[in-house]
Amino acid sequence: MAGRGASEQPQRVSIAAAEWPSVVADETAAKALDLVGDLSVEEVRLTSRPESASTARRLSVSVLRQWALPQLADTVELLVSELVGNAVRHTGARTFGIRMLHRRGWIRVEVRDPSRALPCLLPVRELDISGRGLFLVDKLSDRWGVDLQPRGKTTWFELRVLDR
Repeated sequence: MAGRGASEQPQRVSIAAAEWPSVVADETAAKALDLVGDLSVEEVRLTSRPESASTARRLSVSVLRQWALPQLADTVELLVSELVGNAVRHTGARTFGIRMLHRRGWIRVEVRDPSRALPCLLPVRELDISGRGLFLVDKLSDRWGVDLQPRGKTTWFELRVLDR
């Protein structure tokens, strides 16, 4: 009995998720922005835990919906995961900040942490199981970089967008 229930569970979850109207997703996203903060307005501070990557992804996709740029969601989600993952794994910080900016023809995502250690773009080999984060950021973004601050750094990427 337990085996049967376990094998059916993913199907039930995926069917239910497929039936949700986009309005529910938009309402949930709006609530998340209200609770945590709107990273298109100001920097949002999150705790340096692996599960914060999920929150950062959700918030960034919500902002893209507000800006009517859902076509960028997959790329932004992946790149946000990489920058947040680096901030969580490599800085030793208790918190990090994330924000998004939109100007004519570009969006920019910034992740700020208190470490002044610069991230390194390493060569990636076929069988490598880690160290691909900045490689992905380099390949999928139009521009990226690191700005040193008096206390820490901001790692960012930019994507071109077609203005209407």
